[in-house]
Amino acid sequence: MSLPPLVDLPAALQPRAAHAETLLQSHAGRLAGWPAERRAALARVGALSDFVAEQIARDPEAFLELADSGELERALAPGELREQVAAVLAGCDEENELGRRLRRYRNRQQLRIIWRDLTRQADLEETCRDLSDLADACVDLAYQWLYPRHCEQFGTPIGRRSGQPQHLVVLGMGKLGAFELNLSSDIDLIFGYPEGGETEGVRRPLDNQEFFTRLGQRLIKALDAITVDGFVFRVDMRLRPYGSSGPLVYSFNALEQYYQDQGRDWERYAMIKARVVGGDQAAGRQLLAMLRPFVYRRYLDFSAIEALRAMKLLIQQEVRRKGMADNIKLGAGGIREVEFIAQAFQLIHGGRDLSLQQRPLLKVLATLEGQGYLPPAVVAELRDGYRFLRYVEHALQAIADRQTQMLPDDAQDRARVACIMGFADWDGFLERLNHWRSRVDWHFRQVIADPDEEEGAGEGTCIGAEWLPLWEEALDEEAACRQLADAGFAEPLVAWRRLADLRHGPQVRAIQRIGRERLDAFMPRLLAQAVEQDDPDLVLERVLPLVEAVARRSAYLVLLTENPGALQRLLVLCAASPWIAEQIARFPLLLDELLNEGRLFKPPQAPELAAELRERLTRIPEDDLEQQMEALRHFKLAHSLRVAASEIAGTLPLMKVSDYLTWLAEAILDQVLALAWRQMVSRYGTPRRSDGSLCDPDFIIVGYGKVGGIELGHGSDLDLVFIHDGDPQAETDGAKPIDGAQFFTRLGQRIIHLLTTQTTSGQLYEVDMRLRPSGASGLLVSSLGAFERYQRHEAWTWEHQALIRARVLVGSPRVGAAFEQVRAAVLGQPRDLARLRAEVSEMRAKMRDNLGTRLTAAGTAANAFDAEVPFDLKQDAGGIVDIEFMVQYAALAWSHQYPQLLRWTDNIRILDELGAAGLLPEADARLLQEVYKAYRSAAHRLALQKQPGVVSGDQFHAERRAVMRLWRVLELN
Repeated sequence: MSLPPLVDLPAALQPRAAHAETLLQSHAGRLAGWPAERRAALARVGALSDFVAEQIARDPEAFLELADSGELERALAPGELREQVAAVLAGCDEENELGRRLRRYRNRQQLRIIWRDLTRQADLEETCRDLSDLADACVDLAYQWLYPRHCEQFGTPIGRRSGQPQHLVVLGMGKLGAFELNLSSDIDLIFGYPEGGETEGVRRPLDNQEFFTRLGQRLIKALDAITVDGFVFRVDMRLRPYGSSGPLVYSFNALEQYYQDQGRDWERYAMIKARVVGGDQAAGRQLLAMLRPFVYRRYLDFSAIEALRAMKLLIQQEVRRKGMADNIKLGAGGIREVEFIAQAFQLIHGGRDLSLQQRPLLKVLATLEGQGYLPPAVVAELRDGYRFLRYVEHALQAIADRQTQMLPDDAQDRARVACIMGFADWDGFLERLNHWRSRVDWHFRQVIADPDEEEGAGEGTCIGAEWLPLWEEALDEEAACRQLADAGFAEPLVAWRRLADLRHGPQVRAIQRIGRERLDAFMPRLLAQAVEQDDPDLVLERVLPLVEAVARRSAYLVLLTENPGALQRLLVLCAASPWIAEQIARFPLLLDELLNEGRLFKPPQAPELAAELRERLTRIPEDDLEQQMEALRHFKLAHSLRVAASEIAGTLPLMKVSDYLTWLAEAILDQVLALAWRQMVSRYGTPRRSDGSLCDPDFIIVGYGKVGGIELGHGSDLDLVFIHDGDPQAETDGAKPIDGAQFFTRLGQRIIHLLTTQTTSGQLYEVDMRLRPSGASGLLVSSLGAFERYQRHEAWTWEHQALIRARVLVGSPRVGAAFEQVRAAVLGQPRDLARLRAEVSEMRAKMRDNLGTRLTAAGTAANAFDAEVPFDLKQDAGGIVDIEFMVQYAALAWSHQYPQLLRWTDNIRILDELGAAGLLPEADARLLQEVYKAYRSAAHRLALQKQPGVVSGDQFHAERRAVMRLWRVLELN
């Protein structure tokens, strides 16, 4: 499409135009010499953009100087913008002044760019190019200013291998890399440096990694920090390896190794547009050449197609989430779908067709047409639709210089957007927008369609037709019950009444016509598949609450109608587990997980889990806490479902179920810690270590109990302890400093808040902090030193038992290693065995008295093995806790001689070590392992049935007696 036409301001915006003309009343003499076109443009731009009006009102002299320069009416020559930034920074000798000058210049240029965009003197390409050139100049010249001053303070970084001075390489990703920045975009950066080494020329040299980390932090602050002058660019570093939890800078070798070993499909997409925007350009070209094989495979990469389909599902999930429909970037038919189409061809064919190895999207589309990948008519529609959407994006952002892609709700901003886009009213604009979005979405679906989805099209259009009269109540009760009984329902009348209750219930009565049509199309299919199950009565009982829950969000009914495989998997899982049925009814977004059978029954490994979560959070603005919390919760729900489904299908044994649930918790805790840390640092600054250096983060989350022992089950809570190694007295370096003790306490409180807050998607985990030093009366966060002193001098024996299962889940590797040393020293001290046996036995007796089955004296009475009484798998004699206490006793008793007993935190591997060391007969160690796994497997199955961990007393006789025998062998009583 060509530039949107200029149309007259609507009446609703005339008062804003009149106000704009008053902004320069005190400079009437200067205005007299203005051409009429500029005066008219002032009224127009001031009416359409609050940002421009505010900038003029704030500093009219700066605006008049800009107008007098003639830059409002002309395009800048190549390189001119960089020359201007260099001139602005000339003579600057103070870091705060650097930030002030950059921000004031940015505001001047932002005003000029918006002015030219809204007056249609600049097309899309000029606007994006100017914004990208502005970012390039600010990033690189700020770096060039900071680097020599950083070297004066910390020395010059020298490469260990080359012996040459080292410079940072700043990669611009995404729209910056492709010269496609929008009017209020953040900039995605990755920092790298050529090689390791240390600085020279100072008394206390720094490792190159530390040097460039500190330099990178200064550069980010120069660009990103919000001051009275605003900001230069919001900087997003989350596309780097490991996201926010990874180091800020990487050596080239580390970057290459990461992408070779762990690079994800989405990181290939991100790296397509990578470009050197600052620092050492020659070294940057070398780095991009090193990474090119990761992005572009030398063969025709059809493996990318499956990745595209997986990403398609993620996109569809986002579209279904609340509020996504009006997002012209992320919603259906939005900007991202055009980008997705182009990048799909780049990844599949770019390794062999070098013409596709380029960054700007419009150039890629032209190549796709020229090389015959897409027909000219398709490319023309994609190009025109993309340009229209980008102009809309700029219109939305020009109003207030705000990063948004959401269509406005209020009448004034709607009038502004319509006017900017050349329409007389909102309805006319919306009609054209919807046209382009529908065309983009159609092409998007064609490019990534799965051919298997087309098989059988036109067949089976009457699936379940025999059930339609029953659902529509065209049959009387007797005929309906007869049909249900003939189909295999054991209680046809109950089933009939359940269907009638649904049909006449308030949820169904309240749905609109299209929703009712979708329900009527779905229910016969549901009944047809239900009767194929072993127990259709149970299936109906468990699935109908879900149908009722989603009746008013009928997109989910369409999902199940159009995907018979997903519906079949839903029925199988609900029949197998009421826990799964309840989860899906409470959180219908989980239905998306049923679409891909391969993913559903094959949960990812730990590194893939962590990478997938980072990927999801990377797409969310850092300041959107609500969406981040929802994303974390949906991630947990989805992967918990996948683990449960795999357990039911028999593709995951018990030990692997616990592994996956534990890995899931660790991935979530890693991101929660990073999120809480960013929030706290942005508010208070960074805490300090005792030597005055900044913490990074010098904080760990230690897991006890099931999460520490890698034995999480469905619905388990997390036993956590927080430990830091900062200086509790030293103040943070922020604008609102607090001492280190307060900082880390508030960090702990923030982590608990993020984990336990109830949102529409529930909470992440229940958290139990009572195992910290001094329990509920102790400090929420302990220093490492205080933790060690408590464990050595004040802790009870039962606390040392708990410490056996403690391990670092996430946080600082340095502090984690120090914690492990403390743990080993505390647990490995020699003990009085008689006293130890007495204290362990006494604690176990208390637990049996309080938590065991009273009818059987906690499994010790003569009737304990009768079928009429219950056996508590965990608390009764011969149960899970007895095995755990025996393992803990053995570790405390003998670890000073056999330190390998402290290598693990899970009971199975500690038993391996006990057997290998001859401390237990290997046959007894294996017996305890098998019994322990049998108990836990039974408990898992009961949890999926939403039942307590209790079985009848006539079960597990041999196992219970064996455990009780070994309890006596160890002289516990």
